[in-house]
Amino acid sequence: MTHHLPAGEAAAGPYAVDVSPDSVGWGYSSLRVLRLEPGGSHTFDTGDGEWIVLPLSGACTVVSDDDFGHEEFALTGRTSVFDGVTDFAYVPRDARVTVSSAEGGRFALTGARCTRRLPARYGRASDVPVELRGTGNCSRQVNNFGAAGVFECDKLIAVEVLTPGGNWSSFPPHKHDEHRPGEESVLEEIYYFEFAAHDGTPGLGYQRVSPSGPGRDTDVLAEVRDGDVVLIPDGWHGPSMAVPGHHMYYLNVMAGPEDDRAWLICDHPDHAWIRGTWPEQPVDRRLPLYTAPERSA
Repeated sequence: MTHHLPAGEAAAGPYAVDVSPDSVGWGYSSLRVLRLEPGGSHTFDTGDGEWIVLPLSGACTVVSDDDFGHEEFALTGRTSVFDGVTDFAYVPRDARVTVSSAEGGRFALTGARCTRRLPARYGRASDVPVELRGTGNCSRQVNNFGAAGVFECDKLIAVEVLTPGGNWSSFPPHKHDEHRPGEESVLEEIYYFEFAAHDGTPGLGYQRVSPSGPGRDTDVLAEVRDGDVVLIPDGWHGPSMAVPGHHMYYLNVMAGPEDDRAWLICDHPDHAWIRGTWPEQPVDRRLPLYTAPERSA
């Protein structure tokens, strides 16, 4: 498996990114990034996977048809991932889905092979918990739109992380590649990156993944830029480093074989102590970059 996929290397057909179990040789996690021109639309079959349609930029309509009925969701979306929390749509396995956009945009399709068929649903932006995690230069923002315990899926877990320029996230390094009930779950993970430009200069960052044990030898030290993907089948992952002056965004997609849909992690023993320093420092004043909108009556 090639673990770092620079922008364009995972493109296929209408997708700027197309990562699937079949294309990368693992079992569960998928990510597609769909670009639509104004007035454009795209239809796909969900097959044996559940999917969340998440606007990265722009608004869209999502239509889901299957043997159980017809559902249609209008997603307000957002200007960019650095401008606000977005609404989203969940579509089940064994359905035919059409995504269309009057003004055009980019839309992430986060997916996971699954067993259960759950109903198609709309996710309100106002219901997305926005979490501030870490303090000091480990401060980051997590938009938990598809987190376990927040939004029901069969296998899929998906969140957004925003790291202010100069900060480290995914730190301390952690892993989720062993089945240890109540302590650690097995989850394949995809990182998809975008960066805030400054005066027209594109941003960048760095991603580290290191081997976690015999047979778990994923080893990555990559400079990452807009549209890059990092695949993490196993290993200690972190830090994710945003260079000064450029905020970093990444979309995390996770899924695995376990019956219990849970994000259970183990910190790297050499760096776990850093969590103990967080109460001594304030959260970065730049956070949150934005909050979820208030729910209308």
